[in-house]
Amino acid sequence: MRIVALIVSGLAIIACSSGVGPAEPESSAAVSEFLTTSELTGYERALAPRTLAFPRDHASHPQFKTEWWYFTGNLADAQSRSYGFQLTFFRFALAPNEPQTRSPWRSHQAWMGHLAITDAANGEFLHAERFSRDALGLAGNSVAPFRLWLEDWSATATGSAPFPLRLLASTREAGLDLTLTASKPPVPHGEGGLDRKGPEAGNASYYYSMPRLSADGELRIGEARRGVTGSAWMDREWSTNSLSPELAGWDWFSLELSDGRDLMLYRLRTTAGESSPFTSGSLIDTDGRSLPLGLGDFVIEAREHWTSPSTGSRYPVGWSVELPAQNLRLEVRPLIPNQEMNLAIRYWEGAISAQGTSDGESVNGRGYLELTGY
Repeated sequence: MRIVALIVSGLAIIACSSGVGPAEPESSAAVSEFLTTSELTGYERALAPRTLAFPRDHASHPQFKTEWWYFTGNLADAQSRSYGFQLTFFRFALAPNEPQTRSPWRSHQAWMGHLAITDAANGEFLHAERFSRDALGLAGNSVAPFRLWLEDWSATATGSAPFPLRLLASTREAGLDLTLTASKPPVPHGEGGLDRKGPEAGNASYYYSMPRLSADGELRIGEARRGVTGSAWMDREWSTNSLSPELAGWDWFSLELSDGRDLMLYRLRTTAGESSPFTSGSLIDTDGRSLPLGLGDFVIEAREHWTSPSTGSRYPVGWSVELPAQNLRLEVRPLIPNQEMNLAIRYWEGAISAQGTSDGESVNGRGYLELTGY
């Protein structure tokens, strides 16, 4: 937990000073460490189902400790070359209440951003992170019009509604400028958006997705700019202490299938290496209605592993996925094996493709895979 304290201390310094970024952490922390905390006093918790309301729930929930907006997608250029992208905004509450002093330099909210671009043709995975604070206009969120920003990285509604949404993010090595347009309504997971991840009260998050967002715009890799089109997925969660202590990590899948259905699955792994009974998912039909899935409703098995030369972590990057009741069987493979986010928080997040059958008919898909705790 020492590295977690280091990172959170750095975020606190950002919130209380004029600095823009913390010192580099000595090593990366696991995602699960940020979602297991004993500091609960004063924060709201995910305790019961709620009626999600939009556009309000697209915006931040600062009374909860942790929150994120995840944008991932698969793209292609005019030459049919394949790309993946991730742009994520994380919000961390450093204290449950607003600072008592009115200084514009102070804030109790810190922000972190992750950007990644996968260039399959060249076997490249470019990724970066950014830190800032919810003060002096450096980072934050507004509801109407919807805008989410971390310095010059942003997700901004192009009109009065939250979608279409324009994503902008850039570093020296790479960047993106994409417009996302919704084709399905928000899909709550779990019980009315309450997604339980453990046996205790509060071991849960509020969680919904927006799958199958059409995407078009431009990627920049080095100095080369490439027009792209494709499909994207937005994941939204907010919580306080969502994970129970016996969890080591998770394996999460999002897949958009060629028959018009979408699939979200995650397996929660315990420290003993077993699947948690709170493993869950949703099968989403063509009009956005979802079928909740539990541990007994699907089978996932690792088929291919990749070992990071940077961290030594061994990730299961190829999988078989089966939903027996739906007669759906898929083989999932990464666009490229090396899609490790070795940043302040370490995890594997990358573009994937799927091939298989549904009721005996051929089906394929594309999506994203997230692996933590390895």
